[in-house]
Amino acid sequence: MIIENVAYPAGQHCETTTLGALLRHEGLDLSEPMLFGLGEGLGFVYWDAKNMDFPFLGGRTKPATITRTVADRLGLTLRIQETTSPRRAWQNVVATLATGRPVGLQLDSYHLDYFTTKVHFGGHFAALYGYDDTHAYLIDTAQQGGAVTTTLTSLERARNERGPMTARNLAYTVAGPSDRPDLGDAIRASIRGNADAFLNPPIANLGHRGIGKAARQVARWLDRSTDPSRDLPLAATLMERGGTGGALFRAMYRDFLAESATFVDDVNLRLGHQMYAEIAPLWTEVSQHIAAAGETGDPKQLIRASALLSELADRERHAMQILSGTGTD
Repeated sequence: MIIENVAYPAGQHCETTTLGALLRHEGLDLSEPMLFGLGEGLGFVYWDAKNMDFPFLGGRTKPATITRTVADRLGLTLRIQETTSPRRAWQNVVATLATGRPVGLQLDSYHLDYFTTKVHFGGHFAALYGYDDTHAYLIDTAQQGGAVTTTLTSLERARNERGPMTARNLAYTVAGPSDRPDLGDAIRASIRGNADAFLNPPIANLGHRGIGKAARQVARWLDRSTDPSRDLPLAATLMERGGTGGALFRAMYRDFLAESATFVDDVNLRLGHQMYAEIAPLWTEVSQHIAAAGETGDPKQLIRASALLSELADRERHAMQILSGTGTD
């Protein structure tokens, strides 16, 4: 059972790649930055729990929220199925594929055969477009190979894993509206919504407050790690190449704002784009200093990263304050 012509070339982030593949099959072709921005995906989290070997810097919202928000903004029909039964979960998917519609899945990437780095991450997404007696056929990011396969057994394990960020065999489909949605209205609402969430985080390790917290904590990372030569370069790699599109998703959001300016004529939007064009390279500098600290053991590298993060907390707060005024004049 294979559905033809399911693809999303050169996708960088797993959830937007999956959503893009599903929407293209529905006849709605949107760029990945546009999907990320419409989904109000930009965020920040400084996550350091007792059961973690090392802190995590995240640059987006929680798994599946981009998909849910895009569906809301564009008037899509989003159908989500979850179950604790692996057998029922597979039956649900097979029934959907039989209707000719691909299915989005939330997975733990550790179990997928085509992943060469085996790390548990329960917030991974891929689009399932077919299967045979032994393998499932998936659309994943370009980094993971684009059109890939994994055994049905490994797919079942990836869907049924339990732990941080995992879901209960979550599967979903999207159906497009009969008419092409008004992107201008959706863009304005999404920019304001993302700005509000970023400026008013419920806890101190999220949004602009989280960046400020990271600035204070990063300077002590050499002492926090049991293996700095491993942990710090890995943290830097995740910021730049861990499906973020570069600069901890700031490059992708910059590109969303640039594309949005072709649909919406707004001074706040144009200024916000200019500000994020300056912000994105600074995040790359932060990652470079963190990697260098791990490679050399030089604490001065972390002091530089800390200073940049303090600057970024202020810059992003200001940028989001500007963007919060998009479409209000």
